[in-house]
Amino acid sequence: MALPVRTNFKHLFRFIHKMNSPKRLLCSEACAGEKEPLGCGRVFSGIQPTGVPHLGNYLGALENWVALQNQYPSVLYSIVDLHSITQPQDPAQLRSNILDMAASLLACGIDPERAVLFQQSQVSEHAELSWILGCLTSMPRLRHLPQWKTKSKLKNEGSVGLFTYPVLQAADILLYKSTHVPVGEDQVQHLELAQDLARIFNNRYGDLFPEPAALLSSTRKVKSLRDPSAKMSKSDPQTMATITITDSPDDIALKLRRAVTDFTSEVSFDPETRPGVSNLVTIHAAMARISEEEAVAQARGLDTGAYKKLVTEAVIQRLTPIREEIERLKSDRAHLEGVLARGTRRARELAAPVLREVRQRVGFC
Repeated sequence: MALPVRTNFKHLFRFIHKMNSPKRLLCSEACAGEKEPLGCGRVFSGIQPTGVPHLGNYLGALENWVALQNQYPSVLYSIVDLHSITQPQDPAQLRSNILDMAASLLACGIDPERAVLFQQSQVSEHAELSWILGCLTSMPRLRHLPQWKTKSKLKNEGSVGLFTYPVLQAADILLYKSTHVPVGEDQVQHLELAQDLARIFNNRYGDLFPEPAALLSSTRKVKSLRDPSAKMSKSDPQTMATITITDSPDDIALKLRRAVTDFTSEVSFDPETRPGVSNLVTIHAAMARISEEEAVAQARGLDTGAYKKLVTEAVIQRLTPIREEIERLKSDRAHLEGVLARGTRRARELAAPVLREVRQRVGFC
């Protein structure tokens, strides 16, 4: 669930220490007796339907999502449209974006037979659990989370939905008794809130929710092609800054040809002093599935202009089949709606009994 916020290393180091404690490394009871260390528990993650994913989304999250399908017996991926309306949305565009995101996820390799792929707003238990958890959360606790501090500053104010966004995130995770959540370093504090709320609920009403552990991604970060000091972003006003997974080969070639580098022609990997060139090396290595060292070795004897062509070939080779599959899927709206409907039914089957138990413990029934 990617959030455009900065890393707080103090929280990160504390979080990693906690995740590596013996208590947290134990598998769930359901996995007792498993021979393999992986395959224990349930994974949950979500993505907003805010347009076609870009190269950073693909390498930073979606590739990992695909891999997790083979590593855990229960995996849920949600198109989190409730989260998306914290910013103004055109209803028709939102409906289209939801299906476009479904097509993108399927084309990238999400298999609805191995993962539950569903639309968040169609499982009403998310909203109800969010309200219950919100009643266990203090305003000062939310006020210091990065989502609120970052986005409310940009607008000089923020909606109640934006303020309570992290509580809904926690509800998304806890509703399925998720044990693992793939996150980037900048999302650690939000996952800590989910852990805290699991503890608070359990202490007050009896053990029900596991404390979800982070699956911290080691994926290389993709930077803007026009400003390599910033992350690649769908909201970047510079069209040449971001490669989307549906860009044509000509668009990809143009964007990489205009990518910011420096005045040294030799290719090297030094993110501190040569961020633009290093970003190209990162992209090349990730798309060609090689190390940065191997990418630099392949660039030996090439100036940065020639190297951009090598990077372009690697990106086009990986993205072309994905783009073609997205186009095919988008032409079959009924299929996409059917995939989400089936995923929604499966999600409800998991969510409903958990919320019934929550309601009973709280005293609603």
